[in-house]
Amino acid sequence: MKTVTFRPNDRITREQAMVIIAKAMKITELKAKLPAQATEAMIRPYTDEADASEWAQNSIADGIQAGIVSGRSNSLLSPKAYITRAEVAAIIQRLLQKCDFI
Repeated sequence: MKTVTFRPNDRITREQAMVIIAKAMKITELKAKLPAQATEAMIRPYTDEADASEWAQNSIADGIQAGIVSGRSNSLLSPKAYITRAEVAAIIQRLLQKCDFI
């Protein structure tokens, strides 16, 4: 049995944050409103797409497709970089707007 350690003060990576946002998209039913699109097609434009963990790729693609997350530039996704508070705030705001919560 794997032991899970809760570390609320640890920083998280951009790809970890994108997985969390994708789960929120399911709860708010935003994901169900998205047309089906291949994960590879959504992340292919980023030159560092190979750096994204396999377990995070679908979530990253969902966030990009919904217009909630984006790369740090037009060509860099930076999935392994730590996410900033400002990025989190912007992502949460876009999620709430896309769901018509605000």
